[in-house]
Amino acid sequence: MSKGPGLFSDIGKKAKDILTKDYSSDQTFSVYTFSDAGVALTSTAVKKGGLSTGDVAALYKYKNTLFDVKVDTESNISTTLTIYEIIPSTKTIASLKFPEYNAGKLEVQYFHHHATFTTALALNKSPAVDVSATIGTPTIAFGAEAGYDTTSGNFTKYTVGISVTKPDSYASIILGDKGDSIKASYVHHLDQAKKSAAVGEIFRRFSTNENTFTVGGLYVIDHLTVAKAKVNNYGKLGALLQHEVIPKTLLTMSGEFDTKASDKNATFGFSIALKP
Repeated sequence: MSKGPGLFSDIGKKAKDILTKDYSSDQTFSVYTFSDAGVALTSTAVKKGGLSTGDVAALYKYKNTLFDVKVDTESNISTTLTIYEIIPSTKTIASLKFPEYNAGKLEVQYFHHHATFTTALALNKSPAVDVSATIGTPTIAFGAEAGYDTTSGNFTKYTVGISVTKPDSYASIILGDKGDSIKASYVHHLDQAKKSAAVGEIFRRFSTNENTFTVGGLYVIDHLTVAKAKVNNYGKLGALLQHEVIPKTLLTMSGEFDTKASDKNATFGFSIALKP
């Protein structure tokens, strides 16, 4: 794939990852294994509230094709087939779910030095169509996406965005929800090694006149430990600590606390991931 502006879904992703990635209120235990045949197996158990769920996933790569199959505790099967370079500079993704046959989707991504294009088609009798495109460079990118329902003949969504990437910072603005919301985010690395970063995000919904302002940060304490924290203008405080307890065994602990709630309830989550 060529180096270009990236997909539309990449706009705002850096700020989103710092503020949301790995935060959880669940208890998760995952085990990763690799077979001699080159198949990667993942077993995951999740406890959320009083309910326990889990799934088993198998990932296999053969030349330019990637096979991914997942089976959960309710016997739902999800399969994803990813093929690179059927046509130069493209990636094709086909996904199916059983027994939910109508949940399938076919997606084609095209990458160019100065543009990317994605189209996704639902595999059912009345397919919804999603299209997105970006133009620019790895430094600055403009993009838009739209969704169209062929049954009703209406647009389900349309969104535009812009991102600017510099060696020590990243900024983005996204106008979404059919023009009803705007989100602006900024990430700044505080050191050349990028071990620490500060992030700010402003979200406004015009129909409700609601504003949400969130600030957060990430700090790499050492090569084994990462800490993150965030707080918004509604008093919701979150913190996360991720540590490699032993080689290839990752422990993540996170919690969120509403400082303005009368009951002062806090939610906590942790995950353990074992890799070979």
